[in-house]
Amino acid sequence: MGKVGFFLPSPVRDFKGLPPKAFDGRGNYTIGLKEQLIFPEINFDKIEKIKGMNITITTTAKNDEQGRSLLTHMGLPLRK
Repeated sequence: MGKVGFFLPSPVRDFKGLPPKAFDGRGNYTIGLKEQLIFPEINFDKIEKIKGMNITITTTAKNDEQGRSLLTHMGLPLRK
């Protein structure tokens, strides 16, 4: 969570938060990334092909409202 929640805003210009509509109805949140280079641990020179990924944060929340509250309190930057 720290990687996405705390690192994501810094390399993206004009970042205004993650979309709040990516919840699944059960309090879990999924976001798609177009490239893996957002993570500083990845050495750009060793990348043969840019790859995307989906990241799902599974919570114990019973619904999206509880999930949104939980993830916001944990530092995930969701748009209002």
